[in-house]
Amino acid sequence: MKVAKDLVAASATPMVLGILAEADSYGYAILRRINELSGGELDWTEGLLYPLLHRLERLGYVESSWQAVAGERRRKYYRVTESGLAELAEQRRQWETVVGALKEIWRGDAQPFAVVPV
Repeated sequence: MKVAKDLVAASATPMVLGILAEADSYGYAILRRINELSGGELDWTEGLLYPLLHRLERLGYVESSWQAVAGERRRKYYRVTESGLAELAEQRRQWETVVGALKEIWRGDAQPFAVVPV
């Protein structure tokens, strides 16, 4: 199954902020985590992730720093800021509203829309 591009785009910010709220991380590890969390259904590319990380950094939601790990090359690590945590809380509130509405619709409990003759 392929997840629609618009759904991937809409969920990208809260997913990345949520992963960084768990722990500081670097690009490749974020990509692996997204793949793992989705059971392989979301196979993001660097072309999706890095522009998003740069945008989140410009907005002040994440900060980055280069770190060297013994025996490995330097990596750019990202961490969520206080502002990013506040944005994550707002994104979570919005997604909970959307998911709740979808669950109601799919359960069949939602009232059908009234069709008004024109």
